[in-house]
Amino acid sequence: MSQEEKTLALRVECYAGQRAEESPRRFFIGQREIGVSEIIDRWLDPKHSYFKLRGDDGGIYILRYDQATDTWEMTLYDSGKRHETR
Repeated sequence: MSQEEKTLALRVECYAGQRAEESPRRFFIGQREIGVSEIIDRWLDPKHSYFKLRGDDGGIYILRYDQATDTWEMTLYDSGKRHETR
């Protein structure tokens, strides 16, 4: 792992609703804070929860939560600036 990857750690703050489902409400990439303006989609597999969301910076992100290790990972980033991905 490079030094840059170490400094860009992902931290996610969630909101737990009535059904105890956690939804990201903001996350941090290194020191940069990104608020969640919209959860576009969510899905589950046996080991992970996925959230496709729009950040308050206009970007599209897919965040994956690993239930066994209680860790988050960003699996996709799209700036949201290209017409076909909005």
